[in-house]
Amino acid sequence: MIAGLKPYAEYSDSCSPWLGQVPAHWRTVRNGSLFGQRSQTGFAQLPILEVSLKTGVQVRAFGSAKRKQVMADLAKYKRAAKGDLVYNTMRMWQGALGVCPVDGLVSPAYVVARPYAGVEPQYFAALFRTGDYMAEIDAASRGIVKDRNRLYWDQFKQMQSPCPPPGEQVAIVRFLDWASGRLERAIRAKRKVIALLTEQKKGIIKQAVTLGLDENVELKSTGIPWLGDIPKHWEVSRVKSEFRCLNTMRAPLNSVERGRMRSRTYDYYGASGAIDKVDDFLFDDELLLIAEDGANLVLRNLPLAIIASGKFWVNNHAHILKPRRGSIRYLAHLLETLNFCPWITGAAQPKLTQDRLLAISIAVPPGEEQMAITAAAELRCQPLNDALARLAREVELLREYRTRIVADVVTGKLDVREAAATLPEAVTAGIEAEPTDEADDSELIDEEATEA
Repeated sequence: MIAGLKPYAEYSDSCSPWLGQVPAHWRTVRNGSLFGQRSQTGFAQLPILEVSLKTGVQVRAFGSAKRKQVMADLAKYKRAAKGDLVYNTMRMWQGALGVCPVDGLVSPAYVVARPYAGVEPQYFAALFRTGDYMAEIDAASRGIVKDRNRLYWDQFKQMQSPCPPPGEQVAIVRFLDWASGRLERAIRAKRKVIALLTEQKKGIIKQAVTLGLDENVELKSTGIPWLGDIPKHWEVSRVKSEFRCLNTMRAPLNSVERGRMRSRTYDYYGASGAIDKVDDFLFDDELLLIAEDGANLVLRNLPLAIIASGKFWVNNHAHILKPRRGSIRYLAHLLETLNFCPWITGAAQPKLTQDRLLAISIAVPPGEEQMAITAAAELRCQPLNDALARLAREVELLREYRTRIVADVVTGKLDVREAAATLPEAVTAGIEAEPTDEADDSELIDEEATEA
């Protein structure tokens, strides 16, 4: 059905450079004629809503390690009614917006846009998340530094948007729900295979770095629960004996400081790997980074032991370790296999302190054996790595295809009216949001609340 979509029969000029031609029966109008601003406060009994780059607007789940504290005076929070479109003024250019599923409260730093009669908010939410429209939002946003630019209501209401007839807006949303559901199921199926292959790879590496390559080697008991029996000639050591800790050399850079930078040549590392590019570097070396805090210490959705090479910067959310001896690749594999939960402190925000990390006991073979183990394990994992890379590329292509379909449909490049009319009722029933390994971004809700 998707492959059979065709353009509309007639087009006309939208008079908007970024949009170009639109179907002849569509209008191009200001957002102010589609939405009115809602600025109601004093509804402290309503649930708190949050805005996420990935999932739009949802009821806030308290207790997560990544959540920030809500402002004490809920009377200052804005009421958002079911069906209203809410956006984060500072992150709108990244797609931080969505349609409210229920009546609730949002940060006073956010804009609540109430749709007028004949406006399907889900259509416009999809439109506003397209790449071309977000570029227009970025251009219309105002601020001193790009990362702190905001799209205020006065700028939003002046922006131009394509506007299909009301019934066609509904048909477009219906089709996109169906198409997104099919593509999400395909993505999820590939991600399940990725998860299985990743576990198989972890098993191969763990077997090699904890017991070596010789299946007949004589073992000895360490008396340490997480080490168990190890080859007799291996040494029981501690992290601090195998590494120098360079934490005193790390330095955080906030988003404003990074936003002022221009060349952005060097990787900027945090707890989950490289998160940005910056103009300068702190290290020119090959070092091992271990997450110091964050939910990933418990969830393990992303690697915890990361090798950083060359010139780079590290903030204060990652421990920095330099091997005193041996193979950094072996030691990275070894630390990645550890369950750090017994050494983690903090319930709301998991943290692995420097003292606790350095005190962990590990089993270490001789240096030459470390390199042999690493080479053998990585060779055995190469077919898995090839399969994982292929599957990751397929997932990326499916995501790109979904993005292209949405953009073409909401801007009138493809006509879905006939296709939407043939779809069964409740086309999205049972479809869940695509899971992700990326860091959660739903804490965006209150980051600007005190500045409003």
